Amino acid sequence: MRSHSTQGEVSLSASLIFVIAAYISAQLVSNIASLKIGVVLSYAVDMGTFLYPVTFTLRDLVHKNAGKRHSQSVIIASGAVTLFMALFFYLISFVKGDPSWGLDREFSAVLTPVWRIALSSIAAQVVSELIDTEVYHLFTTKVTTRFQWLRVLLSNGVSVPIDSLIFCVGAFAFALPASTVIAIFVFNVVVKYAVTVLSIPMIYLVKEPAAK
Repeated sequence: MRSHSTQGEVSLSASLIFVIAAYISAQLVSNIASLKIGVVLSYAVDMGTFLYPVTFTLRDLVHKNAGKRHSQSVIIASGAVTLFMALFFYLISFVKGDPSWGLDREFSAVLTPVWRIALSSIAAQVVSELIDTEVYHLFTTKVTTRFQWLRVLLSNGVSVPIDSLIFCVGAFAFALPASTVIAIFVFNVVVKYAVTVLSIPMIYLVKEPAAK
């Protein structure tokens, strides 16, 4: 069932609700997964890097189904939810833990946010995905509505390095050697591009709305 749609509103199909939920969930899970720093091919990389790029394609799906303005709203809402999550974890870290549970110190060590990293992540997320929105919109309105795979490739191709640049500079500049920050940036971009290519078929999961 679809809700009644008037000017300025959007029909909420089951597929659109699922895509929005998947987008916000992937943002939250990838941010938590980023607390795990692994070693891949001798490079240190946060594990959220292997999920986070999917959010760009999920954003494209929201844009395809609901339009530019609603896509922008979802991006801002996701950033706000991520900020709330970090703030909530920070506040509950001050609550004394039950001794019988025994994991209070571990919780604080892992989930209490390092604000420089948390804020850099949120800023990178919001800015890069708003740029992704603009590139996607320009392609579909000024170039062609065909070649859906290409619109995803181009929009993600622009937004991925911007995301990594904002995050790496904001989170690590002057705290790590420049060579290390550059290495983190390059490896993150390579991994995110690889995941982006794998996620391209997702754009065909929802149909293009009929022109009105």
